[in-house]
Amino acid sequence: MRFNHIRIATLAMLALGVSACADPVGQRALVGGGIGAAGGAAIGALTGGSPLAGAAIGGAGGAAIGALTAPRPAPRGYYY
Repeated sequence: MRFNHIRIATLAMLALGVSACADPVGQRALVGGGIGAAGGAAIGALTGGSPLAGAAIGGAGGAAIGALTAPRPAPRGYYY
């Protein structure tokens, strides 16, 4: 059983590393939502709760965080 916890933690850390690759706000929201849904489902299954509820909550939170942490475009110059 302990091996499953290590495997899930490793996958979660790899997913977080990949999530930083998306730049546009919409793309980051989708990636964050997917990672949040997967993490929420895994946590729900490990704790004995509902994986579906965990996926819904994790997906919503991941999408919000992905959209809020997207870098803002640089301001355009006066003569552009």
